[in-house]
Amino acid sequence: MIRILRGFMSAFIAISLLVASYAQAEPGDYSFWTTLKHLFDPPEANAPVTPAQAQGMYPLALDDPNFNDGFSPGKYDHWQKVNVPADTGAMCGNGSPYKFFVYRVPDTSNTMFYFEGGGACWDYESCSGATGIRGARNPNGIPDNYVQNINLLDFQNAANLATAAVSPLIYTHHPYNQFKTGEWNLVYVPYCTGDIYVGDKTEVYEDTTGENPDLIWHHNGVRNVQAVISWVKNNLQKPKQMVAAGCSAGSIGALLNYSKLRADMNVDYGYLIDDSGPLYRAPLDSGDNNSYPSLPLHQKVLNSWTTYSAGGDPGDVNPVNMLASITPGFDKNELASLYSALSSKFPSDRLGITHFLADGNFSSYSYERFYEDIYNDPDPQSRLNKLRNKWQQDTFDNLIPQLEQTSNWGYYFPMYRDFNESHCTTILDLEYGEIAEHGLVLRDFLNNIVNYQGGAMLRAYESDQVSDFQNNHNWFYDLVGGLL
Repeated sequence: MIRILRGFMSAFIAISLLVASYAQAEPGDYSFWTTLKHLFDPPEANAPVTPAQAQGMYPLALDDPNFNDGFSPGKYDHWQKVNVPADTGAMCGNGSPYKFFVYRVPDTSNTMFYFEGGGACWDYESCSGATGIRGARNPNGIPDNYVQNINLLDFQNAANLATAAVSPLIYTHHPYNQFKTGEWNLVYVPYCTGDIYVGDKTEVYEDTTGENPDLIWHHNGVRNVQAVISWVKNNLQKPKQMVAAGCSAGSIGALLNYSKLRADMNVDYGYLIDDSGPLYRAPLDSGDNNSYPSLPLHQKVLNSWTTYSAGGDPGDVNPVNMLASITPGFDKNELASLYSALSSKFPSDRLGITHFLADGNFSSYSYERFYEDIYNDPDPQSRLNKLRNKWQQDTFDNLIPQLEQTSNWGYYFPMYRDFNESHCTTILDLEYGEIAEHGLVLRDFLNNIVNYQGGAMLRAYESDQVSDFQNNHNWFYDLVGGLL
């Protein structure tokens, strides 16, 4: 009898503690009893796509009850593949069906949209995945089991490990670094179009060697994103809090899609985490590459990924015109005007950008193939130093001054981490992203951005050019780096 009473008391205490924890919940979190109800009766969408949202440039899609998306509403705490109807216009670069992945939880409506990183492409070599040229992820489309079995400790499956290592922002069961968004509903937006999620153009890329047939490539990123947003609105509850985030191509994809995503979702609290995908100032009508090192890149990719042309009809359907039509203050001649435009459009949102000042990856995409003195430099270290010099020039001259003019952009720029070419601060873990001279660690920045209570934006960069290069990795980085 005593044993039974002791067991009852233990269960009662456990339930009491659980209920008490819900009393400390954030906006969007459900009560204990509502969560319990959801386990048996999954909540339906309460803000589906409206007829008005299904009109205009890059419309959302109304719910199609006859389409089998493969999603099970009550299958919580598992990654599920979601199929996308072909009539949404969604597809991968090679023309294969687009699909994405959802991890649903019963205890909150809060939702993270995570845009996968993975390079970019704008010619035959980069879009075909040719060896030796930095290209884009998933040129052959998205496997059905792409992120369904995320396990950071699965060392036998390197492909799975690459996905699992993405970020503690979405990896719920990270062994030593957790962040609260990993406990939210997670929407993983795979990358297979090579266009930082903003393309809308089919290109025919010629193999200049003449050895292979032409490559027909669909830069279809913006339509894929609209398909994802449509499904979320038609199938999940409207979030109270929403984060759009990503790393590398995914982070600049989150940035470029935030204006429409945020307006379509119409949440109470919106946050953006742009990790290592900056949009530097580069006026398109300027010829001054010395002042604007990213200018050749901007000109090249706009021509490859969109049908936009300066002076064209503003009603023409292309991503640049769409951004201008929905984002007051966005200047089509200067893509980086998006920072101030987003700040003005969503003044209560908390927007943040972070990258390492010694990044050797995104800087390569940005400059290497556009500057002969870098591309033809036979010394790898000299080439890397040139990339870093332009990257830091762009950061300090063509990014920070713009952010400083806004009220709700935070920034966090540590120097270096000895992993993944010092690229992306939030992948694998949240370690070695400190700015010691200011007593800050990366988590301080993330907590500052994803904070419904508001407060001053955190803005910091590292000036110490020495200490980060002395001891900035651990055995786990070596292990993962070797497997990848």
